[in-house]
Amino acid sequence: MDLGVSDEMLGTFVPLAVYWIYSGIYVVLGSFAESYRLHSKQEEDEKNLVSKGAVVKGVLLQQLVQAVVATVLFALTGSDSQNTTSQNTSLLVLARQIVTAMLVMDAWQYFMHRYMHHNKFLYKHIHSLHHRLIVPYSYGALYNHPVEGLLNDTVGGALSFLVSGMSPRASIFFFSFATIKTVDDHCGLLLPGNLFHIFFKNNSAYHDVHHQLYGNKYNFSQPFFIMWDKILGTYMPYTLEEREGGGFETKPCKDYKDD
Repeated sequence: MDLGVSDEMLGTFVPLAVYWIYSGIYVVLGSFAESYRLHSKQEEDEKNLVSKGAVVKGVLLQQLVQAVVATVLFALTGSDSQNTTSQNTSLLVLARQIVTAMLVMDAWQYFMHRYMHHNKFLYKHIHSLHHRLIVPYSYGALYNHPVEGLLNDTVGGALSFLVSGMSPRASIFFFSFATIKTVDDHCGLLLPGNLFHIFFKNNSAYHDVHHQLYGNKYNFSQPFFIMWDKILGTYMPYTLEEREGGGFETKPCKDYKDD
């Protein structure tokens, strides 16, 4: 049945809704799970350099920019979703496309992310906005400068889509999955039984290290795997220690404390 909405449009707007729904779930869980937090609620309120209201406005602005850019691109290039989605795609082919998209997105975001840290101008004027969140939380995952959102997320997502060869319908699942994973990486919680923490070493604790001063030039990988950090020497191993008063705390391993 044709509902008048293209798969390309769904692939753009469904992940935006998923972002807020999944973030909201973590906000609720976080209010009842102090013993699973990586930072206390007090630290979240005191250490962060930007208000939560400003974060919400910043994320909405970035999502607006991404939606406008995607809509314009689809209008210019046209839609061939009817042709691509009418073909039967085997589960094996779909799995290959999803894994390829994950690898492409990881590579793009690693090198863009790392460059924004090493280029002083880009860090000061663009990427430092995200690092105002010293204590990450779920709906701050996409709190970035709009230029960074365009380069990292929009361009990275487009490359993942094109290189993998996935259909627009498959992209709805992939971009929603990538959005959920990004929110999870910033949620600041270590919940028992979290499948992302079971299957991915790149998780909320791994990314929390990067948001701390000692880990600012390590653990750039996002959002899926940690291979680029391992290959290029930017991997910082860490331990998890129980925090007095409940919860956990990431600690760099001894060899990295004085770097």
